[in-house]
Amino acid sequence: MTDRPCPCGRGIGYASCCGPLHAGAAAPSAERLMRSRYSAFALGDAPYLLGTWDPATRPRTLELDADVEWKRLFIEGTEAGGPFDTVGVVTFTAIARGPEGRIELRERSRFRRSGGSWVYVDGETPPERRHSM
Repeated sequence: MTDRPCPCGRGIGYASCCGPLHAGAAAPSAERLMRSRYSAFALGDAPYLLGTWDPATRPRTLELDADVEWKRLFIEGTEAGGPFDTVGVVTFTAIARGPEGRIELRERSRFRRSGGSWVYVDGETPPERRHSM
């Protein structure tokens, strides 16, 4: 069986990319955690999203919209978030298609290292941009 492409867009197969993180491996950087969280959105894996969310900011539940199909992730920049850092920031744009058309979500996400693992803290988003195609 061939390895399907990873939704995060790194250009490698899911089994070598986000698959191990979804199975419990620690992300080596804030960017890799961001990519694995995008893949979890694309695959509908709400438990992974909750499990990689900082307990101080994590919602009690998370319902993913089954009508939204995540198509592409663009990493626009990173600040810190490497193997020797305790905090990091990843700015990205995610492209999706929903019932009303194209969705572009841009976010500046903050991450921190907690117990040796990266967790998502929160993000700043400008007003959502929706375009019909």
